[in-house]
Amino acid sequence: MVSSLSIISMFVTLIVTTFLPILFAIIFCIKNKGKKVLPALLLGALGFFVMQIVIRIPILAVLSQNNGFSDFVNNHYALYCLILAITAALFEVIARYGVAKILSKDLSFERSFAAGLGHGGIEAIIITGMTYISNLVFSFMINANAFDTIVQQTSAQRVDASNLIAVKEQLIGTNSATFLLGGLERIFAIVFHIGVTILVWYFVKHKKDIIGILICLLAHFSVDFVSAFILGLPTDYLGNAISLTTAYIIIYSFLTAMSIASVVFIVKIKKRWN
Repeated sequence: MVSSLSIISMFVTLIVTTFLPILFAIIFCIKNKGKKVLPALLLGALGFFVMQIVIRIPILAVLSQNNGFSDFVNNHYALYCLILAITAALFEVIARYGVAKILSKDLSFERSFAAGLGHGGIEAIIITGMTYISNLVFSFMINANAFDTIVQQTSAQRVDASNLIAVKEQLIGTNSATFLLGGLERIFAIVFHIGVTILVWYFVKHKKDIIGILICLLAHFSVDFVSAFILGLPTDYLGNAISLTTAYIIIYSFLTAMSIASVVFIVKIKKRWN
């Protein structure tokens, strides 16, 4: 059985990652009516969707089907994290820069904020929100004993049901607090996305595109690489070097620091935007 506390935690994270970004976007657009923030918001979301969901993630999915992919990850996990971080940073910086250039005739602070909110908000909805909807559906099925029926039917058709079994074990065995961390991580991520988007727009506005792109690449790469690498330390990939709890403490301390730095940057850059 999936515990009631775990289900409640999933609902909380679903609200944080799906409904709150939408609500915040609506409030922001109403508050800044007349400043043309809606096109920036939508283009920011579209930029992430195209570069990640349409292009990068499908490419990674195809590569993961390669027979040697698992061996590569097992034997070269640090390099794997490096590749993931570099590609994520590159694709998302291209998205941010592309939106800034498309809207270059009016690079206001409010529009840059909206573009970052669209970018981070759609990521939260697609990557985390949709996952938690699936988690909740599966959890209710498990508690109603309907999930086992699906596993049995799948096995009867001589189809590998190991993935389904793994999903069940994970939902039952995961601590309820871990489900809440997904929502917290998305809050940090949205703040970070807003910050680096404003950074890129600011340098484009002041005709220093390359500087903005390089700083954004470095910041984005740092967040993605540190998170992925530290998560590998409690696993066989990196020799179970630390406990999972320690890994979470390191990662969320780092994300907290990056989020605070983003807020400080946003506040300061707003004052000197023009």
